[in-house]
Amino acid sequence: MQRVIPDLLSNCTSNQLNQIHGFLVTSSLAQNPNLSSLLLRRTTELRPMAQAELIFSSADPPHVLHWNAMIRGYSHTGPFENALKLFEEMPLRNLEPNSFTYPYLFHACSRLGDSRTGKKAHCHVIKVGFDLVPSVGLALFNFYIKLESSNLFNARIIFDGLATKSIGLWNRMLSEYVRAGDVGSARRVFDDMPERDVVSWNSMLSGYARGMDVESAKDVFRRMPVKNVVSWTTMVGALAGIGDLRAAKRLFDEMPERNVVSWNCMLSGYTQNGRFQQALHLFFRMQAEGVVPDGFTLVPALSACAHTGALGTGKWIHHHLIGVGLQSTAKVGTALVEMYAKCGDMHRALNIFVKMIEKDVFSWNVMIKALAVHGRSEDAVRLFEAMKWKGIQLNDFTFMGVLFACSHGGLVEEGRRIFSSMESDFKVKPKMEHYGCLIDLLCRNGRLEDANRVMMEMPYEPDIVAWGALLGGCKVTNDLELAERVMERVAESNSDESGVYVLASNMYAASDRWNDAAKAREKMEQNSAWKTKGCSSVLEAAE
Repeated sequence: MQRVIPDLLSNCTSNQLNQIHGFLVTSSLAQNPNLSSLLLRRTTELRPMAQAELIFSSADPPHVLHWNAMIRGYSHTGPFENALKLFEEMPLRNLEPNSFTYPYLFHACSRLGDSRTGKKAHCHVIKVGFDLVPSVGLALFNFYIKLESSNLFNARIIFDGLATKSIGLWNRMLSEYVRAGDVGSARRVFDDMPERDVVSWNSMLSGYARGMDVESAKDVFRRMPVKNVVSWTTMVGALAGIGDLRAAKRLFDEMPERNVVSWNCMLSGYTQNGRFQQALHLFFRMQAEGVVPDGFTLVPALSACAHTGALGTGKWIHHHLIGVGLQSTAKVGTALVEMYAKCGDMHRALNIFVKMIEKDVFSWNVMIKALAVHGRSEDAVRLFEAMKWKGIQLNDFTFMGVLFACSHGGLVEEGRRIFSSMESDFKVKPKMEHYGCLIDLLCRNGRLEDANRVMMEMPYEPDIVAWGALLGGCKVTNDLELAERVMERVAESNSDESGVYVLASNMYAASDRWNDAAKAREKMEQNSAWKTKGCSSVLEAAE
């Protein structure tokens, strides 16, 4: 019976565990440290740690196997601190940790982020020679990967010291370098590998793709002995990432197998490069081929609808595809809000926003900007105040949206107050764009002196947007003298932006200063500052 108990414990249920426990106690087999430690280990797997603690407290005499079982239990289910406490108590009980103790200890240190205890244990492991034990070395490797993910120096030392390395471990080292953005080190690991599988090749391909080194990615892709759907999708994403959509689409069409991630990759490539019509065409093709979309499909599809004004298609996506429960995610909900807002249906955009279960800061930012763009400045400010009340972490995009609302709604004092609170209350340092919004707010309301003072005192060199805002204010107040000084500064900046010259020309013309108006136009021509021509999205979609 003693021989079959280990097998029984490894496969027993919670109810059967009680029967085995009772048998061990009544038969005195509970005094056997091997069996009692196995009982304890299985208890930590099936029951709360409090029950394991009762069994542990009755173990007499204490044995290192019991302590290992408890440390293991705490390291997997918590409280992780208890694993460290037990380890520190072992010498007080005249118990010496062994090679089975340390892997669990390093795991607990990783979960706690306790670098100090882990490194101290590492030193002891080296002293007693346990660092040569494969399980300890692997635990140390995982410990340093988790705690020093941006600096893989110690992890690499442990890796190099391991006597045997499986292909899985080689792939782990390779992928960690790729994740850290150290493609050079990743390539050296790749070249040193005694054997490679498709995961190895895909990791190296991903490293080059993330680093935008498309030529090296092409070389790896070309040399791959075996390619799977991940390989093809990664290469498509690399080409789309540098804007080579023709090559990306050609490779996409050549794929022997495509999954939803492949479609999403191509779809995102189109939207990120402003090819919204092509994105919609691809989405419809995806539906025609019976590919079931996920949340990552719907976000770029809805973005394409928003930018093309395709409200009907957006509603179709909403009613026919969101019904499967994907609307509940923050990303999809936000994409819906943006789509309806950009297509002019603010009532539905606000209704979806209010009903969203999950909202992140981006969701709030999109709604604030939408209200501002549609002239509902006071509602945008109220939403901003609600964000503060809910304790949501505001960012620079939040302030851009609400300052834009104040600027276009004439909320001068509100805008100044919000701008002043950015750094003092929320630790968000104003960027040039925020100063530009404040300047625009002041200029739109005839506060030219205040706007000029902001421009002189801000820690940035005024850009053409700021000068344009000040020039717009000059038009509001018909201050030609200040307008001329602004034009001198614009000329010094060698800007090729046509808007300021057109604005100045119109101001002169309104004051019957036709010669000055003509000169402003001449300067625009001399600086090659021409208005950008419009273009049709129909031609773009045909490419």
